[in-house]
Amino acid sequence: MTVVPPSATRLSVLIPFAIVTLIWGSTWLVIRGQLGAVPLGWSVTYRFTVAGLAMLAYTLARGERITLDARGWGFAAVLGLFQFCLNFNFIYRGEQHVTSGLVAVVFALLLFPNAVFGRLFLKRKLGVQLLFGSGVAIGGIALLFVHEARVDPHGPREALTGIGLTLIGTLAASVGNVMQGTQAAKRYPMVPMIAAAMLLGAVINAAFAWVSFGPPVFSTAPAYLLATLYLGLVASALAFPLYYGVIRAIGPAKAAYSSVLVPVIAMALSTAFEGYRWAPLSMLGAGLVIVGLIIALTERKPAR
Repeated sequence: MTVVPPSATRLSVLIPFAIVTLIWGSTWLVIRGQLGAVPLGWSVTYRFTVAGLAMLAYTLARGERITLDARGWGFAAVLGLFQFCLNFNFIYRGEQHVTSGLVAVVFALLLFPNAVFGRLFLKRKLGVQLLFGSGVAIGGIALLFVHEARVDPHGPREALTGIGLTLIGTLAASVGNVMQGTQAAKRYPMVPMIAAAMLLGAVINAAFAWVSFGPPVFSTAPAYLLATLYLGLVASALAFPLYYGVIRAIGPAKAAYSSVLVPVIAMALSTAFEGYRWAPLSMLGAGLVIVGLIIALTERKPAR
């Protein structure tokens, strides 16, 4: 019996996987630039208005149109609600209570709901090597979490609130992730679908922001404008199509390993720009995350 290379190690998967991981590793720091003068609901709205318009322009440049049937628009609306509204509203709220590094660590638990939902709704098997690699990586995440909790300057209630909000956002993101692996998603071209979902997500965000925070508020501060453009164009319009392509190639469980490496990158950036100090516990945790990633992504399946 011959052994075929796993799809997770093809360059067509590894390259977008690496790009997405590097981009999203930086977003936790950049999100700070959107918090403060502008209510978070409006900041999320502006982010996905920029992203949705960019995706629409890209769709038209490819010679495509957003021509969805009623079921397709319904799918786009649900995706917009979970992936581009609930996910980010809760994540932004989490960053108001705890450090960006801790939020990144908690969000890395996306691996678990992605794997479980993938098993329940997509009938994807959870291989022994994937489970073992997941256990090793989550052990590393736990060590990073313990270290962050020890050095968090906020009180226990603030930390608990931030963690809870981030977990809710993580579950919402997982719903959006798993939707990309369904047959319903594969019926429609990916780029027009993402454009529609982002634009609908922006509309939902705007309605939510208006009810929660009142009329639109905007800032012309250079840091805010740059953060909004980066998060809209690079972290959303560029990264999400790449990430969804990875999901369709290797499934939501393995694709979620981008969120396992993200906290390591986020903490490295925090070291450079926020004075984050590494301790033996955090270094051990980062090492375990990388080992777990290697174990899970090098799983091989026998050819039939």
